[in-house]
Amino acid sequence: MERSIAEENKKNLEFIEELTTNVDAVQKRVLEEILTRNANVEYLQRLNLNGHTDRETFKKVVPIITYEDIKSDVNRIANGDTSPILCAQPVSEFFTSSGTSRGEMKLIPTMEEEGGRRSLFFGLMRSVISKFVPDLDKGKGMYFFFLKPEAKTPGGIIARSATSNLFKSHHFSSSNNRLMSSTSPTEAILCVDSYQSMYCQMLCGLFQNREVVRVGAGFGAGLIRAMRFLEDHWSLLCNDIRTGTINNKITDPSVREAVMKILKPDLELADFIEAECIKDSWQGIITRLWPNTKYVDAVVTGSMSQYIPTLDYYSNSLPIVSGAYASSECFFGINLNPFCKPSEVAYTLIPTMCYFEFLPIHRSNEVINSISTPTQLNEKEEQQLVDLVDVKIGQEYELVVTTYSGLYRYRMGDVLRVAGYKNNTPQFNFTCLENVILSIDSDRTDEFELQNAVENAAINLMPFDVRVTEYTSYADIAIIPGHYVLFWELSVNPSSPVPSSVFEDCCISVEESLNSIYRWGRASDKSIGPLEIRIVETGTFDKLMDYCCTSLLGASINQYKTPWCVKLAPLVELLNSRVVSSYFSPVCPKWAPRNKKWNNTD
Repeated sequence: MERSIAEENKKNLEFIEELTTNVDAVQKRVLEEILTRNANVEYLQRLNLNGHTDRETFKKVVPIITYEDIKSDVNRIANGDTSPILCAQPVSEFFTSSGTSRGEMKLIPTMEEEGGRRSLFFGLMRSVISKFVPDLDKGKGMYFFFLKPEAKTPGGIIARSATSNLFKSHHFSSSNNRLMSSTSPTEAILCVDSYQSMYCQMLCGLFQNREVVRVGAGFGAGLIRAMRFLEDHWSLLCNDIRTGTINNKITDPSVREAVMKILKPDLELADFIEAECIKDSWQGIITRLWPNTKYVDAVVTGSMSQYIPTLDYYSNSLPIVSGAYASSECFFGINLNPFCKPSEVAYTLIPTMCYFEFLPIHRSNEVINSISTPTQLNEKEEQQLVDLVDVKIGQEYELVVTTYSGLYRYRMGDVLRVAGYKNNTPQFNFTCLENVILSIDSDRTDEFELQNAVENAAINLMPFDVRVTEYTSYADIAIIPGHYVLFWELSVNPSSPVPSSVFEDCCISVEESLNSIYRWGRASDKSIGPLEIRIVETGTFDKLMDYCCTSLLGASINQYKTPWCVKLAPLVELLNSRVVSSYFSPVCPKWAPRNKKWNNTD
């Protein structure tokens, strides 16, 4: 078995060398394959591509698009139209995307063969990590994954997250993908009750603590949330390990049965866990309870970088591996130097996954100007797009992809910076999501959504002759779960004071106006805390402008725009120093576990 694993790793690493050396030829072949097999689909027929598969014609005829441009086509598929609209092969399911389109969940079409492509991707990633951790396959991973409920579209197609697909696909069973060998039974991962899922994943991870060689979650925030859960529930967990039973709060029969196949009474282990958890400091708790852990596996690029100090605290600064760059639309790239510093993570795009193009981004300092809105590009802007081999070191680009599943020149909204090369293939730092200004976990809130939410909330103040004159926002992760903070400066009527309950209503109105992913995180997954509005003194935003234009940036007042979101510590400190009152949302926003038009798969 060991020899076969070693041979498989050797073969995968040689494959990466080949791909990254002949990258342009591979990309040309990938585009030809996509266009050949989909030559007769309705979308390309409408554009009069007429079966051409060469790059020049493709770029001349096919426009750059966003989700809004194909939303009507996607809805037709979702409603049961089985004709080849976007892709020649049948759509096997939709992946639900955490990206927002004016607050609405996106449906990303996929097909059955994509499972094999993603399986290959994970195999390559496993082989890369095995170079640095030779005994990777001899231990288990303690991963914390939490799934959203599935739904079916009116046409009967399953709509679920890519993570849900991962754990329900035969491509990713433990026998087919040793990297996914986990302490958690599948039933616990698939349980949509977030408390029961977290409790049982943690219980099984503790019970198998000596087998764990890596700990992780999809994002850094998820692992921190798991450690905070342990802080609050270690006594119950120790009792279950001590007695070999599960407490009565776990009611899902399939989950209880799966956990009981693993759990046995272990007094010594329970005493050990209790002795560690009862200590005053939780620094290094991961290495204390799971002593064979070699690294933390979680994405900490982009907005997740804010969680790195807390992960270092819990893990005694174990290496943090951000191994893959992927999305609902496609799996893109692998970190070939997985044990690098988080600030140095660079992804090598795998040229067989899709056809890549890049839109150059030119922007001034992000404190003054947010990234430009993804609008329809004019002809001159479309001509600026470059291929994978033509990007320039240090330049930022927005990623544009053409996939096997029917997305053609689709703007991802991801901002990447060229960091270097692997052979002839560029490597990219993930910088940010275009227009996303607030994110705690899997939520993504853009400037338009926030503006609409604030406008809806401000209606509550009208009877008191009070207006919101300026505002900005901040993702506060000082306490887990993190929460959104809005700083409001008001124009008030001294003779008409606003009751606290009205500001709480404003908090509720903001949350009710945000997208379904945010509301799911608040109401069901509990990965996001109650939204907070902090009222600041009159003149605070003038002080903010003065600081940005003098102490911080030295820019002209004529150029200044109030930032949608503040991230720099001095700006947050300035705003907090002038807070006169604060209010939290007293209830969770409304959220239903399915699209209101669909039937739940349950």
